[in-house]
Amino acid sequence: MSLKSRFLLLGCLLSSMSAPSFAEIKVGVISSSTGPIALVGIPQKNSIPLLPKEAAGESITYIPLNDSSDPTATVKAFKKLIDEEKVDAIIGPSGSGNAMGVIQFAAESGTPMLAPVGTAAVVLPMTEQKKWVFKTTQNDDLIASALVDHMKRTGVKTLGLIGTADPFGENWSKVMKKLASDNNIEIVANESFQRQDTSITGQSLKLLLASPDAVLIAAPGSSSVLPQTTLKSTGYQGQIYQTHGAALDPFLKLGGDAVEGTILAASLMLVLDQAPETPSKAIATKYVEDYQSLYNKKPATFGGNVFDAGLLLETAIPTALKTAKPGTPEFRAALRDALESTTELSGTQGVYNITPEDHSGFDERGRVLITVKNGKWQLLEE
Repeated sequence: MSLKSRFLLLGCLLSSMSAPSFAEIKVGVISSSTGPIALVGIPQKNSIPLLPKEAAGESITYIPLNDSSDPTATVKAFKKLIDEEKVDAIIGPSGSGNAMGVIQFAAESGTPMLAPVGTAAVVLPMTEQKKWVFKTTQNDDLIASALVDHMKRTGVKTLGLIGTADPFGENWSKVMKKLASDNNIEIVANESFQRQDTSITGQSLKLLLASPDAVLIAAPGSSSVLPQTTLKSTGYQGQIYQTHGAALDPFLKLGGDAVEGTILAASLMLVLDQAPETPSKAIATKYVEDYQSLYNKKPATFGGNVFDAGLLLETAIPTALKTAKPGTPEFRAALRDALESTTELSGTQGVYNITPEDHSGFDERGRVLITVKNGKWQLLEE
């Protein structure tokens, strides 16, 4: 062997000895930490430092971006993560409408997307594009069924609906129409509003004139407050229900006396001190403690949705690594397949059993009934 060949061989050997077995795993995180969805997006952004740092011995790097609650900015951020950062998966965005607008890009690029959004429309009905999307919140029908069961037990015969004019509110309207019909509850009014509206007196008066036994408000984050304060100010005396979109402490502060007695269904994070001992409670308690140590305040449940996305990836990555290296289409496809095989994984929001048909994967362990009593969240027996 010539001297030149020996140097080339030595170089190759040294290179193979110093190189890691795999490239780093890159995960993009898009949140709405400013703008109308900020109450949802801020705890999600703040949860990034608490996400798993490695899986199967390989480091995980998170690349955070803020879309300012703007769907157009969400698309730009999504494309940047895919085309420039070459990420292996994306967690986010925060808003349902924002998420609906990027599903096609997740599918075209073959990039798993873990959406911490409220609407089930991101994963249902399942399509070729949506098979790349996984959802870390409870589907609307799971939450809605708990509310309708409570309505039946308490004699609600007529119901008014008001929700945001976006995929979140629209899907809730669709789910409630079927559930109400199946349970002999008549929907006597169905109103909608824009998240940025500063007055919804007209819609509230229409609800008031219909005189329903109860009203369900389907709106995420801070937008869930205005319909309720307006209904109360116009004299509505019936029971008011909210979705898991209102499951955050600022709802209590912004709503004040007007939200007293509200009933909603959500994960146990709102009532951890009252919830029975379960693996999910233990994980949620640790997450809340770690969040508080960083920010000196408790996280909204929406932060737990991003944390759970990290747990799902941490569990799926070892399986995907057996097939391909990070940074490749083959790895992203293997990661998607592994996510779809998640079984009995406990997170802050409940227990995940993901199947090709169900990319949310929650059962009744992912919800509890909650009311507002004396300005605080109170566990309500089902």
